[in-house]
Amino acid sequence: MPKTLPMSIIADELARMRAATPLVHLLTNEVVQEITANVLLAAGASPAMIVAEEEAAAFAAISGALLVNVGTLYPARLTVMLQAVAAANQASVPWTLDPVAVGVLDYRTQACRDFLAAKPAAIRGNASEILALAGFAGSGRGVDSTAGSDTAQSAAEQLARTSGAIVAVTGETDFITDGELTWATPWGHPIMTRVVGTGCALSALVAAFTAQAPNRLNAVAAACAVAGLCGERAAASSRGPGSFKADFLDALYRLSPETLREHAE
Repeated sequence: MPKTLPMSIIADELARMRAATPLVHLLTNEVVQEITANVLLAAGASPAMIVAEEEAAAFAAISGALLVNVGTLYPARLTVMLQAVAAANQASVPWTLDPVAVGVLDYRTQACRDFLAAKPAAIRGNASEILALAGFAGSGRGVDSTAGSDTAQSAAEQLARTSGAIVAVTGETDFITDGELTWATPWGHPIMTRVVGTGCALSALVAAFTAQAPNRLNAVAAACAVAGLCGERAAASSRGPGSFKADFLDALYRLSPETLREHAE
């Protein structure tokens, strides 16, 4: 079992991200735009959603980070995403891939393989998605995983080695790896799966943490930890999925590096 990410690293990465207030270009699932933007704002980043073909590439090049989420993929959106990725790569802007439901449908699976060849800085997916992207027999149920994150740890490590990306496979425990070192972030709550967009918003948070990150592995792992810790806090105070969403945003806003460092002592 990989070591748990230390609270001191989470605190340092959260403080660094907030000091940078990164501008994050979100080419994301149309179903989750509102929660994704609010999660980034609450955490301390600055979201923007520039989707026009005439603007997306230029905006990606001046952003701090880019997210590509294929949840609601169609040809015009794919064209914009590929242009944005090319511009981000040329400008050395880190970009994160969320391969929603890869392996379930052929169109998005081929698109994700094309994105993989374009060298993302980070990949965040559930176990079924990571297994499929790594070339194993992953079988999701739509956007939901039918496998536990522990079953995809080795696939995540292999995918990290072959792609050069930091790979985060999320579930009951998240595993984040560069192919050599793997961190575990064992926080979160099952109610997070009852609110649409929490996983997609996590991918946006991953993108935000990669901006100007001197240690990309620690940055991605800290993003997963922050979401999980705040999910636990929100679950303790909420009465159900509706109030959880508001409490989750509040928890992200209120989480402080100082409090995390106190827990590390």
